[in-house]
Amino acid sequence: MTMARPIWKPANWPANWIPVNSSLTERPILTPLFCGKRWVVRKEFSYEIGNLGSGDKIVIPVGFITDLASVPRIFWSIYPPFGRYLSPSILHDFLYWEQCFSRKRSDEIFLEGMKVLKVGKFDRNIIYNAVKLFGEIAWRKNKKDKRRGNKKIIDVFNW
Repeated sequence: MTMARPIWKPANWPANWIPVNSSLTERPILTPLFCGKRWVVRKEFSYEIGNLGSGDKIVIPVGFITDLASVPRIFWSIYPPFGRYLSPSILHDFLYWEQCFSRKRSDEIFLEGMKVLKVGKFDRNIIYNAVKLFGEIAWRKNKKDKRRGNKKIIDVFNW
């Protein structure tokens, strides 16, 4: 007997929550892993840095594993891991894993994504500054995990 895995779409988001001029135009489709702390991207999505048509496109592939927004549980009542900043958070996780940009540039792209999705300035600045202060830990861990051969992109068709 095969057990279907649920696909997660934030049901409480309004249909028009993302501006039409954004390249983050689709809500991410995710499936939780059994640990309950990690999620798998089930539908590829992308982001164009700067403006649509800029040619600087980042593609988050199917099978990428994310922890959504890396917010300590104590702050979830204020900043849940699946807020309006969800897509930029997944993008940021991907940039930290791939490390194709500097950490500083990856953080700036995250900030830009939150602006595109109209995350309020106050919240955006708190989240961005937290990433600037504590992101080094995740950056180094990802670098170490990659050297060890760990994977953050899995073949979702075989599980």
